[in-house]
Amino acid sequence: MSPPDLAPTEPILAARGITKRFPGVLALDHVDLEIQAGEIHAVLGQNGAGKTTLMNILFGLLQPDEGALYLREQRIRFRSPHDALARGIGMVHQTRRLVSAHTVLENIALGHPRTRGFLNLRSTRLEVEALGNRYGFTVPLGARVWQLSEGERQWVEILKALYRGAEILILDEPTAALTPPEVKTLLAGLQTLVRDHGVTVLLVTHKLPIVMAVSHRVTVLRSGRVVARLRTADAAEESLVQHMIGRDIAFRTMNRSAEMGRPLLQVEQLSAFNDKGLLALRGVSFSLREGEVLGVAGVTGNGQEELAQVLAGLRPAASGRVRLDGRDVTRLSPLQRWRMGVGYIPAERIEVASIATFSLVENTALNYHFDPAFIRRGLLDNAGLEQLTQRIVTTYNVKAPSQYARAQHLSGGNLQKLILGRVLSRNPRLLIAHLPTQGLDVEAAAFVRATLVEATAEGAAVLLISEDLDEILSLSDWVAPIYEGRFGAIIPRAEAGAETVGAMMAGVGMKEAGVR
Repeated sequence: MSPPDLAPTEPILAARGITKRFPGVLALDHVDLEIQAGEIHAVLGQNGAGKTTLMNILFGLLQPDEGALYLREQRIRFRSPHDALARGIGMVHQTRRLVSAHTVLENIALGHPRTRGFLNLRSTRLEVEALGNRYGFTVPLGARVWQLSEGERQWVEILKALYRGAEILILDEPTAALTPPEVKTLLAGLQTLVRDHGVTVLLVTHKLPIVMAVSHRVTVLRSGRVVARLRTADAAEESLVQHMIGRDIAFRTMNRSAEMGRPLLQVEQLSAFNDKGLLALRGVSFSLREGEVLGVAGVTGNGQEELAQVLAGLRPAASGRVRLDGRDVTRLSPLQRWRMGVGYIPAERIEVASIATFSLVENTALNYHFDPAFIRRGLLDNAGLEQLTQRIVTTYNVKAPSQYARAQHLSGGNLQKLILGRVLSRNPRLLIAHLPTQGLDVEAAAFVRATLVEATAEGAAVLLISEDLDEILSLSDWVAPIYEGRFGAIIPRAEAGAETVGAMMAGVGMKEAGVR
């Protein structure tokens, strides 16, 4: 249920006729947006709809090609984020802008105008503590950022903006990397900021339940244009989807045979250390057959990343054994495993799965540089890679100016589809998919899930690692809740209820699971 609607007032912030072009792309096409004081205003749209581009203009990171901005009815022009901050506008980006090795307090003070001279951390600490107490939340100021959860890092970003005097907060996909409890805490905190302290929040998202739960009004973007403006109280999720997509989505459902293929992957008492040298994966055992999906459900930080990386060959096993088609591959390299038919879709599509400054063709080559079919006289076959990339772009509906565009110019959903197509074009026998739909809009997520199902129909075994319980329950044949590096059980889908699995994800009702 959305909060009560606000009485109409003059907008505190307005964008009128905003147009922005990039090479080969019209990102924003005469966009109008009006934000009222003291509201949570949701900006909704698919990946690539122009949401982030518009927010970057409002924050001074980009300059519009046409149009104007108005703050409290006065026309303004922000030449940089410093101008926006000076006028009370703060932005929390989807990608964290924190220095991991520094403390929370140092990150909050970093870049503040007062740090140009001598920085008194003692007085800064008192100011930040008072600010946290005023807004009703605290974070461990002495902790290093790398020691924090994603939810805590999000609050550090918000506190940093408030410390700079932000009265208007722009939050770009603030829940993309948060767990369900962290999402609940964040949304409650935002409602408190708006209701009790008069902060105005501009919430950029594609998650409909969040829009319906906390926003007062919503503006929907599609292909760089505003296609709907409405009060949230008058909206329904189905109509918002139609506005976002321009049509109804035909969600494909699982249509699977109960007969699976022969055993492909056997994992025996597998353990691994994390990057901090702590044991993160603790004696996990399971097996996986051709055409089968095992869904690993858990909150980030419970050993899923280590499990995926060990199976892909990117992290050594501390103990245990991995067999692929009867062969011990525990100590084989990632390249050797790729050649045996292992495909890996990492959770970090930007940091790990792609190179931002490379073209789509060059990013495709990352998975084919060793393939004899794409090597001519010791050199890469550029013509063959260009043809393959074009086929991936067409088959997976990757929206890009051309196959020579840089990966950094793609939206998250289109980049994920390119990565998915690049991996699946090799017809992997084992596909490790880690958070494959995280941060994707409704249509892109539906496409990725349907593609995973199609891969199983071709005989691939899929290890699906996800925090989305609905995704796990809809796609998996077996469900393995993971908590503190251990499987609570390996449950047949027919017996895997949401409450039971959700409780195990939180460590409740855990029990030893035998090898299936």
